[in-house]
Order: sequence, then structure tokens, then C-alpha cells
Amino acid sequence: MSSEWQTVAIGSLCLGIYDGPHATPKKTAEGPIFLGISSLNNGQLDLSALEYLSEDDFIKWTKRVIPQAGDIVFSYETRLGQVAVIPAGLRCCLGRRMALMRVDPAKATPDYLLYAYLSPDFQNVIRRRTIHGSTVDRIPLVEFGSFPISVPSLGVQKEVVGVLRALDDRITLLRETNATLEAIAQALFKSWFVDFDPVRAKMEGRTPEGMDEATAALFPDGFEESELGLVPKAWKATNLARLIKDYEGSIQTGPFGSQLHASDYLEAGTPVVMPKDIKNRRATTDSVARIGAADVERLSRHKVLAGDIVFSRRGDVEKHALITKREVGWICGTGCLLLRPGKSWPSSTFLSMTLDAPKARTWLVQHAVGATMPNINTGILGSVPLILPPDALLKEFENVISVSEELRSQNSSTSETLATLRDTLLPRLISGQLRLPEAQAAAEEALA
Repeated sequence: MSSEWQTVAIGSLCLGIYDGPHATPKKTAEGPIFLGISSLNNGQLDLSALEYLSEDDFIKWTKRVIPQAGDIVFSYETRLGQVAVIPAGLRCCLGRRMALMRVDPAKATPDYLLYAYLSPDFQNVIRRRTIHGSTVDRIPLVEFGSFPISVPSLGVQKEVVGVLRALDDRITLLRETNATLEAIAQALFKSWFVDFDPVRAKMEGRTPEGMDEATAALFPDGFEESELGLVPKAWKATNLARLIKDYEGSIQTGPFGSQLHASDYLEAGTPVVMPKDIKNRRATTDSVARIGAADVERLSRHKVLAGDIVFSRRGDVEKHALITKREVGWICGTGCLLLRPGKSWPSSTFLSMTLDAPKARTWLVQHAVGATMPNINTGILGSVPLILPPDALLKEFENVISVSEELRSQNSSTSETLATLRDTLLPRLISGQLRLPEAQAAAEEALA
């Protein structure tokens, strides 16, 4: 099968290669989208934080090229190796340090070229051709068209893309499902514990919506003064340190750099959760470091349990990961704090959402220390103010929310399994080392 592949200059597959403007226009509240290199994320366009420019500036900044559907956009400075395809209907212009390839449809498909760009072989080409400057790394755009890349016939390209795209589509669906589950959980949390909707309903003589009589009975029918202002009757104003003491939990600092070195990391082994691995209240494995059994035993006091919360100790100090069954036995890593509420604590989900709420996140950022990078310690984290409902209500919240939280964890695990399979198949498919029927069978089995 490898005989069907050829190594060609990437420019020979394109109608043209164009770079963006060498300056940055003034941003506006709306208008055409101004893409930046931060929008490129592992083969996809991240449009979660958009910037816009005026119609007049759009005309000015697209004199070189107007991106169109199917164009391959990539970074040629700083975030080297990042790439994405322009989707249909996106009216945008390129930002600084960005360029695009307009694919020749007679020679290649955009999706195939995207996957080939992401393959280890082409990423190695980029690394070999990188010019390391005093301030930024870059690839010489004038030479980029000569970079070698592996390509088969159009028919084989489409079959390769079909295998990889099926996996990526399922991964996207699982992530979208998890985003929906999180939104539903956050809405319930906000209603019960931020807006106090059931309490206000009972004050007005109404039956709280969306719950049975037994659950409604767990909410009081009024408010009272506390050190944190008005709170529902019988709820307690406290802080995280007092909660930890009352429920016999703990807060500890993760291993220091002297205990865990880059040389300790392996390709396979037990994951070590660091700040970069924390996203959306969960620990991710996209780029997680791993260590061997001997180091796991040496760092056993930093092993995490279900219900623990791992906080970023520096940088984005307001973010954390709630530990689920999947992560039990992983290691709380350097740059993190390990919060263990205690065996009798009734709802780790409530605590995670409370610490993720805007008030708590803002409080942590405002109380962080450090001149160059925000830092928190066990004392600062322990001082976060909290409003605690009675245990019976916390247990009921955990019962209600646990099904969706478990499904979210299962989806994350499945997504990571599919991503691992995709990353395994991709280089072998792009190089022609793996027969397509074998790859298709592996993908179908994983997607079943």
C-alpha cells in the first residue's frame, strides 16, 4: 500500500500560499472575524473568544487574501505546528503570524492535508526547518512551499479522511454532550444555591418547581443574617478551612520540583495532574505527563481519591479539577494543591461547583500573591468563604446530579480512548504503512 504514496513539496498541492497582515487592526464590537494564532487548537479553530474588525479594515487587511472555506490556516511564528481548516460561512481575515494554503482540488482534499500537516512526519519537518530567534521561533514562509509531505491519490485521501474524520466526529459529539451536561448541572446548582429559587418560592407560598415534596421540604422558607450577608435559614457561613476541619479532610501542596523532574516522565505510566491538565473542572490527558511505578510509590502521599479536588497553585489559580473514579491513583503534580474534603463530606460536586462559581474564582484571583505570576497556598485556599446548606440537602443534590456527572466522566474516558486510537492510526495511514481495511475495522470496533 505504501507504493501508492508519494513525497511531494507541499506547495505543489496548493493554488497559492499567502500570509496575513504584518500589523494588527483596531478591534470593534462586531463585524468580520479577526483570526489570531490563539484560535488554532490541535487541528481545529477555537472560536470561543472572538475578535472583530470594521468593514473598512476588513477590506484593507484582506488585500493579500480573503480566507475561504477549505483553506488551511497555520501559524508560521511562535505556535508552530498549529493548523486548522476554514469552515463554510466564516467571514474572517488572517492575523499576524498566520498564513493559509489554498488547496488545489485536483491534487488534494483540505481534510487530508490537515491530517497530513498534523502527522508526526510533517511536524518533524517543521521542527527541522524552524529558525530559533531571540524572541520567537519561526519557519521561513518563503521556503514553506518546498517542505516535503506524503500524499496518495485523491481516492485514497478520501478513504483515509473517512476513517480519521469518523473518530473526530464522535469525539466532538462526546465533548458537546459533556458541555450540555455541564450546563444543565450548573443551571441546577445556580437555582438551588446561588439564586435560592426554592427558598424564594416557599417565602411566597409557592411550591418549588422541578422537585418532589421531599426535596422541597429540605429548603427553608426564609433568610437570616450571617457574616456573609443574607443566607437561607439554618445554612452556615464558613470557609474552606473550617469545612475541612469539621469533616476531617486536608489541604496539602503537591510535590515540589525537587521531587519530580522532567527526566522522570515516561510515555506510558501513571498520569501526573498539573495546572495545564485542568480544564472545565476535570483533569484531561491531552498532554499529561506520566511516571513509572517506582516514582508513584515514592510520591504515594500525593495520590488522588474520588471526590478530591486538585487546584492550580500558580498561574490560573482559580481553576481546579474534581477527581472522579477514572483518576483514582493518579498523582497530584507540581504546581497544584490537593484538597480532600473528608470521608463524611456529602457532596464533592457541590464543593467543586461552589469553588468554580464567579465569587470564589474572583476571590482567589484577588487574594493570590506573587509579583510575576499569581500564586496561592494552603492558607489562601483555606480562607475561601463558603455558604453551606445542611448535609441532608447536600446529599440530595449529589443524588440528583451524580448520574449526569458519571455520564460526563464516561464520555471523557471514551473521548480520550478514541483520540488515542486516532493518534495511533494517523501517522500509519498518512505514511501508507497501514492498510485501509485494517484501519477501518479498528475505527468501526471503537465506534460500535
